Amino acid sequence: MSRIQATMTALLAQGRTALIPYVTAGFPYADITPELMHAMVAGGADVIELGVPFSDPSADGPVIQKAGEKALGFGVGVLQVLEMVRVFRSRDQATPVVLMGYANPVERYDIRHGAGSPDSAFIRDAAEAGVDGMLIVDYPPEECVEFAARLKTHGMDLIFLLAPTSTDARMAQVAEVASGYVYYVSLKGVTGAGTLDVEAVEAMLPRIRQHVQVPVGVGFGIRDAATAKAIGKVADAVVIGSKIIQLIENEPRNRVAAVAHDFLKEIRTALD
Repeated sequence: MSRIQATMTALLAQGRTALIPYVTAGFPYADITPELMHAMVAGGADVIELGVPFSDPSADGPVIQKAGEKALGFGVGVLQVLEMVRVFRSRDQATPVVLMGYANPVERYDIRHGAGSPDSAFIRDAAEAGVDGMLIVDYPPEECVEFAARLKTHGMDLIFLLAPTSTDARMAQVAEVASGYVYYVSLKGVTGAGTLDVEAVEAMLPRIRQHVQVPVGVGFGIRDAATAKAIGKVADAVVIGSKIIQLIENEPRNRVAAVAHDFLKEIRTALD
C-alpha cells in the first residue's frame, strides 16, 4: 500500500476529510519550500501537492502561472524540486507528497538523466527523493498505462483530473489506471477561476464514484473555510491552491510559513 493510499484509508476510517494544499515549488522564495511544507503539515495538511514550475501551464490560472514564472526565474526545475522533497523527507517520513505538473519537464528530465537506463530516470529519482504520486496534467489515461505501472513498482500513485465535462467513458478510462485518489476539477476553466457551485459538485460525485473506486478530491474554487466545509461533507478530500499562493506571494520570508499554517489550520478546523 502506498503512502497516499495508507493516509486516505486511515482518514476514511476516522470519518475525516483529507486536506490537500497545493504550492508551487520555489515560490515565493527559492529556498522556502521545505519549510513551507512542514508548516502546512503542522497546520493540518494530510497530503501536499507540489507544483513543478513550467513555462506553459495550460491548466493554471494567472495566480499559479505567476508563481511558476517567479520560481523559474529562480532557476527552479525538476532537479531542484526533487531536492526539496529530499530535504522535507529528512524530517517527515509520513506525509504524502504529490508532484503536479506537465509532460514536458518529465520527458526532458528523462532525456537528460536517463541515458543507458532501462527505466524512467524521473520515476527512479522521484521515488528515491520520497515522492508518493504524480499528477501530470497532459498525460491522458489511455496513453500512460505503462507509466502508471512503473510508478506502482516504485510505490507511487498516478493521480488524474476529472472535470464537469468528463464523460462516463472517460471516467472508466481513468478508473483503469488511477490510484491514490482522483482530483475533480469543480469548475470549467483554469485554477482560481469562477465561483464554486457546491450543489453541482454534490450532484456530480455519485456519478464519478460509479466508475472510480479510489477517493475523490475536489479543487478549483475552494478559497475559505465555509466552502471547504461544505465540500468536505461530500468529498473525500479538498484541494486548495490559488488562495494559498495569493496569501503568501507578498509576505516577507519570515512570515510565509506562518501565514500558510494559520490559513490551513482554519480550514482543518472547519473540516473537522
